[in-house]
Amino acid sequence: MSRKALDELKQQVPLLDYVQAHDWQPARRIAGGRLMGLCPLHSDHKPSFLLDPNKNLFYCYGCGRGGDVIRFAELYHQVRFPQAVALLREWCGLAPLLDQVIDFYRIQLFRHRDAVSYLQDRGLRSSEVIEQMRIGYAPGRCLRAWLTQLGYPASALQQAGLVNREGNDAFTHRIVFPLAGNLYGRSIRGSTPHLFLPGSKGGLYGWEQVRRYPEVILVEGLFDYAVLWQAGFHNVTCSMGNHLNARQFQQLCDATRTVYLVFDSDANQSGQQAAQWMSRRLWAQGVTARRVSLPDAHDPNSFFVQGGDAHQFQRLLEAAHP
Repeated sequence: MSRKALDELKQQVPLLDYVQAHDWQPARRIAGGRLMGLCPLHSDHKPSFLLDPNKNLFYCYGCGRGGDVIRFAELYHQVRFPQAVALLREWCGLAPLLDQVIDFYRIQLFRHRDAVSYLQDRGLRSSEVIEQMRIGYAPGRCLRAWLTQLGYPASALQQAGLVNREGNDAFTHRIVFPLAGNLYGRSIRGSTPHLFLPGSKGGLYGWEQVRRYPEVILVEGLFDYAVLWQAGFHNVTCSMGNHLNARQFQQLCDATRTVYLVFDSDANQSGQQAAQWMSRRLWAQGVTARRVSLPDAHDPNSFFVQGGDAHQFQRLLEAAHP
């Protein structure tokens, strides 16, 4: 890209909007409209990350890194300059669109009794956790018409993965969880249970809120996350599967902490084997890892749905082994 095109891109992506879209929150405002907060690029225990919205620049007094929004994307996503530019260009068009989609699906949730009943059957009865996770519902056959009315062309919807080649909604009869730059849909019927938009599933779920805890609970699924958060375990995060991507693993290793691996107790032992392998990797990086043994054939979600409570789960944490 030319220098002019790069400058236009940086104007199109305000640094503050981008870092806040990736879960950063300012701790305080200082002179000149500048903001201070915990650094999203390293393990930070007191606000050292300075962001100047007027100049579209950042600097961290803790790790000594700074620059513009492209530099931030390079560091945050651990990619090189061309990939950072591509991510920002994609985000330019996708972020406002996803915001509209998320709001639309959240409105639909309480209009459909079968969706609410499904959440209740999965143990989600707290309006607080539904609001905190911004959970919605995709009934199908209505998103495309809504977004078209808002002025989004069909080509943009198909490119984003929201509409298939036939022009139908990609997410149909699915509970929808917003992610950073993606969506996860879980079918409430018998179709393929898991669906993401094209692209990376991103980092660990809710990591900016969790990274400050000295002990972190890692689970596989978002329903596992939801019931634990509802039960008061707010130091929980989710990898959306038992195979972590490079960014998720790096996040777990970015500070001194204990990670409790609460993977599914599958009949085929796949969850336990994945936990054992992950435990060895974490120990090799100097991170204390402990494996939590759930009752046979249970995951954290089913443990709570079938009568488990916070005290019983706490005892499982205390009995965890390396």
